[in-house]
Amino acid sequence: MPELPEVETVRRGLQPVLEGRRLSRVEARRADLRFPFPDGFVQRLTGATIQRLERRAKYLMAVLDRGETLVMHLGMSGRFEIAQPEGYQRPGEFHYAPDPDPKHAHVVFEADDGGRVTYYDPRRFGYMDLIETAAMDQHPWFAGLGPEPLSDAFDAQRLVTAFAGRKQGPKTLLLDQRVVAGLGNIYVCEALNRAKISPLKPAGSIKPAKLGPLVEIIREVLEEAIEAGGSTLKDYAAADGALGYFQHRFRAYDREGEPCANPGCKGTIAREVQAGRSTFYCRTCQK
Repeated sequence: MPELPEVETVRRGLQPVLEGRRLSRVEARRADLRFPFPDGFVQRLTGATIQRLERRAKYLMAVLDRGETLVMHLGMSGRFEIAQPEGYQRPGEFHYAPDPDPKHAHVVFEADDGGRVTYYDPRRFGYMDLIETAAMDQHPWFAGLGPEPLSDAFDAQRLVTAFAGRKQGPKTLLLDQRVVAGLGNIYVCEALNRAKISPLKPAGSIKPAKLGPLVEIIREVLEEAIEAGGSTLKDYAAADGALGYFQHRFRAYDREGEPCANPGCKGTIAREVQAGRSTFYCRTCQK
């Protein structure tokens, strides 16, 4: 499932095409994705202007001038494709995915300047809804979310409080969206490896002095991944079809049996299963 850097990459790709544009035409080619579309979905969007295109955790949010926000989640295989209007500039130079199968094109957004964005989703695990903008923070999808990891609200004290007295490992707590929003398995593995913190030890036993650097490393990993266009493992592609390249910079994730990349470490990357997810870490330097 796409994590924060992938969703942020998609947001940045869609922004020049959709932000500030009026939706002149919207087409829903089926009645549902993972969930049914809300009542009047097409009618409520047609003619609306997208004031801002935002991201919260792993959600894309198009704030409309009608007091509603279009909330979109990519699920496991969701992908937006842009038919670029004249003058559109790609956000980066990457290897590009093949054109998606037209039979999986489920929603089409056309802007007043001729730009067109099509949502494809072969597995249909993604979903969309229209939520009253003023009530967004109270909606069940958002009410319990922690701070954004790239924001000032995410700091060492946040982790000191979240980890205090806890027997769960730090990876488990960092994946808890109530602690911090948007982190996923890949980037938590990467951050803990760089911070030299074991994902298996009780979080409550980690010295607070190590949590400040961990916060900065999490930001560093996410920013590097966004710059690289995210990580492409199976189905993910950016809005312009670009395949992310951060998977070529992995230092821990999916590198079982390979040498640890931390300077001076002679250990190898091991794999453990935690709560049904693969955890990659170095037994030698991650204490």
